[in-house]
Amino acid sequence: MKFDSSKYELLQNQEIEEIKSNGYLLRHRKTGARIVVLENDDDNKVFYVGFRTPSENNTGVAHILEHSVLCGSKKYPVKEPFVELAKGSLNTFLNAMTFPDKTVYPVASCNDKDFRNIMDVYLDAVFNPKIYEREEIFLQEGWHYEIDNPEGELSINGVVYNEMKGAFSSPDGVIARCCLNSLYPDISYGMESGGNPDYIPELTYEQFKAFHHKLYHPSNSYIYIYGNCDMEERLEYLDKEYLSQYDFLAVKSEVKEQKPFETTRRVEENYSVSEEEGIEDKGYLAYNISIGSALDRNLCSAIQILDYALSAPGAPFKQALIDAGLGEDVYTSFDSGIKQPMFSIVAKNVDVKREQEFVDLIKSTLKEIAENGINKDTLLAGINATEFAYRESDFGRYPKGLMYGINLLESWLYDDNQPFLYLTMNETFKFLREKLEGRYFEELIEKYFLNNTHSSVVVLNPVVNLNSAKEETFKKQLKEYKESLSMEELKALIDKTKALKEFQKTKSTPEELATIPMLKRGDISREVQPILNSIEVLDGVEVDNHDIYTNGIGYLNLLFDIKNIPDEDISYIGLLNIVMGYMDTTKHSYEDISNAIDIHTGGIYSEFASFEKIDKSAIATKSAIKCKAFLWEMENALELIREMIFDSPYDDHKRLKEILAELKTTFQGRFMSSGHVIARNECMSQFSPASWFNSRISGINQYK
Repeated sequence: MKFDSSKYELLQNQEIEEIKSNGYLLRHRKTGARIVVLENDDDNKVFYVGFRTPSENNTGVAHILEHSVLCGSKKYPVKEPFVELAKGSLNTFLNAMTFPDKTVYPVASCNDKDFRNIMDVYLDAVFNPKIYEREEIFLQEGWHYEIDNPEGELSINGVVYNEMKGAFSSPDGVIARCCLNSLYPDISYGMESGGNPDYIPELTYEQFKAFHHKLYHPSNSYIYIYGNCDMEERLEYLDKEYLSQYDFLAVKSEVKEQKPFETTRRVEENYSVSEEEGIEDKGYLAYNISIGSALDRNLCSAIQILDYALSAPGAPFKQALIDAGLGEDVYTSFDSGIKQPMFSIVAKNVDVKREQEFVDLIKSTLKEIAENGINKDTLLAGINATEFAYRESDFGRYPKGLMYGINLLESWLYDDNQPFLYLTMNETFKFLREKLEGRYFEELIEKYFLNNTHSSVVVLNPVVNLNSAKEETFKKQLKEYKESLSMEELKALIDKTKALKEFQKTKSTPEELATIPMLKRGDISREVQPILNSIEVLDGVEVDNHDIYTNGIGYLNLLFDIKNIPDEDISYIGLLNIVMGYMDTTKHSYEDISNAIDIHTGGIYSEFASFEKIDKSAIATKSAIKCKAFLWEMENALELIREMIFDSPYDDHKRLKEILAELKTTFQGRFMSSGHVIARNECMSQFSPASWFNSRISGINQYK
């Protein structure tokens, strides 16, 4: 890769074998902007500009700013560049993200001109937003008082304000936030980066602008370019159009570290349940520990394997908590995307009075595991599953270049000289396999799980109609505030409400819309990606073979026709998909089956699939078993599938009840966090045969 050395300083250059890329770490000489280039043959090009944005309070300024800078800029003054850009773009990703300590603006496209277009729109948005000229952007995206006439009711509105009110109504969201905040109360992780609705109205327009002025500067930026494009041209453009317009600024944005606790910290919080739900066994309990540093790759990877080993199906640790009746669902999680990683053990739908029993059982079970040793097959399965996912780089609808870029920040944000730490994992996987022979993992449990005082216990209490009570109190406070206003102050609020609504109704002018770059027909290749498949009949079974490069991984889908299943039994197909592979077979326990799947494959799972006719008049319904494995392991994979299908007796009612209890809590969490999606799907079930089937397989009908 060529670049102008008078404008950029090359700090590192290495071939990253694991992702078939050449990595370059650059520093912009004038501003100190940090740049990583990953050059490879991937046509799905990715760019982002990110900033280190640790929170100092709970007003959600970082989140509000993330929304606001995308509401028009100097070069692109349209009110909704996002919406307009999408009309003439072939982007494969276009979004923005607020994390506890950073804000990132990523885009991706396979079209060269489109990639250049969306890069420019995003760079102008973050460096030259219209927020300084249009207070209405802050009021719309953040928060504002709303009242239409002197007799009207005063309320608070705003995009982020309303979004976070919804987020704070989900108990799963509340417990996750409490766990993080409880371990790091004195630093930015002790604050809510997304914004706590109780505190968002404390944010002023001046503070909002000051946050952008301080942190959205090239000297505090992390810039990433990935894929197969003219990197020299992109770097020249980056300097000429944006970076060269600035001078170096010493920005204080370092993520501080929490001083370890001398004893376990306890935090108690409440969440709302309805009268129908009641409060019996509806609490949440969580035990959390702070573990080392995100810059210790071997440690973080080993803890990730322990996370797998403790929570895998049939794992003694998880089973001990379930058998004790400590929650309908018990799960563990490891967050390594923060400077001081956090491990959590959470029990859902539990009697909070059993808090001490919960903590004691965690410690006694972990002590027993540390003394007696962890099942080596489970650890091996965890390593294989993690390595398989790493090598496969299948992130679903997210471009792999985007996920590589997010992974960079897990080390780059905390050490300017270590951007490639989590992209070069071969040595770490070798290290983990070597450590299987001794007591390395057991010693990690002793050091970080049993003898670590930097820990916390979070208790989340269910309170009937808490949200309604809080809403009534809030309305009363707003009423009292309104009554405290003079007529002049009240009129000013009314005028401001009218002005904001007028701003929201006013459309961008044709001249403003014309600034958004649009692809033309000539910019789009006429060549299409070929579908490389052939259909054969083997032993009477139709086989559709796709001959494409998969890096040595075989993907197998087995489809079973279920068109003759009676309507009243359809929901049980959904349950069958869920329990298959999670119960004992006549040959193995479900713990052993789970280990074998992850030792020999990249995953075997069962799901429902429907294929709709173009006119949507009918569907073909299938039950699918899907598998991915290295080609040399495919015979083992097929034997495991055969065992799961033919050798799984479903008369273990205790295990069935455990699975159903977890499924029930999953549904309840989904209703709370994604009620709009559930409602939409139920509406669609009245019009679409596929949606009708899906409702019974995985919707409200199955929950009932």
